[in-house]
Amino acid sequence: MVEIRMILADLGMEILSQKEAGIQADVVEDGSTFEENAMIKATEIAKIASQMPEYADAIVMADDSGLEIDYLNKEPGIYSARYMGEDTSYDIKNQALLDRLDGVEDAKRTARFVCAIAAAFPDGSTEAVRGTMEGIIGHEIAGENGFGYDPIFYLPEYGCTSAELAPEKKNELSHRGEGLRKMRAVIEARNAVK
Repeated sequence: MVEIRMILADLGMEILSQKEAGIQADVVEDGSTFEENAMIKATEIAKIASQMPEYADAIVMADDSGLEIDYLNKEPGIYSARYMGEDTSYDIKNQALLDRLDGVEDAKRTARFVCAIAAAFPDGSTEAVRGTMEGIIGHEIAGENGFGYDPIFYLPEYGCTSAELAPEKKNELSHRGEGLRKMRAVIEARNAVK
């Protein structure tokens, strides 16, 4: 929520998480793309919010994100959080991916973080955008400033993993930050902010 509030801060909107809004819903993500999953979440939450007078005119945003590794046919992809099971630690997931790429040259280790952000607008229309951060899968786990797959996601132009970047730099470069900036432009273009 910190990154969302930073990027959308001056739009004049109150920004609340689903929990802060008091909306309880466990939405099933059964889409086949990041965009579909984000859209499913946004539209389902918007249906609930539209029944609450205080949120009847709300813009509801949701995201879905993950890691795509080209050599592995874009795995883990939309299953990034569930890869090897939801209860499997990222230390184990990261090591498993490194093991699968053992002996693969850097040129074939290309990967990207993807973040799709969908918005459901009060008029019933929807829109989705995608942000990405390109890199390669490194050869070892490195860094403490991240979570998930950050410790194996290597950024050649910075000479470090995503988990080794300063938090401010990571926010500047991140797939989520790019997606949020694109969604901000969509909201502004629609004059959706009152």
